[in-house]
Amino acid sequence: MSKTLILKPRVTEKAYALAQRSNRYVFVVPSSANKLSVAAAVKDQFKVSVEDVNITVIKGKAKQAHKKRGGTIKGRNSDSKRAYVTLKAGDTIP
Repeated sequence: MSKTLILKPRVTEKAYALAQRSNRYVFVVPSSANKLSVAAAVKDQFKVSVEDVNITVIKGKAKQAHKKRGGTIKGRNSDSKRAYVTLKAGDTIP
């Protein structure tokens, strides 16, 4: 692989339960990542066998803040991309 892919594990109660129940791990990945690059990065970094990769794009929410004298500031959270990686039975990521 020519460039390294930065995988940030998503540590939530739902992600932990998914890992315990069905051996699926959730990572936040860059928006340019695809399934093949995510599978190769997980295989290289954690030395496990990847069975399946699903990717979702979460759109950022619109936000609005109110200032003291009646002004409002409108903005938007950035979009994010998550990869759900299923490992082969018997493999785990600590």
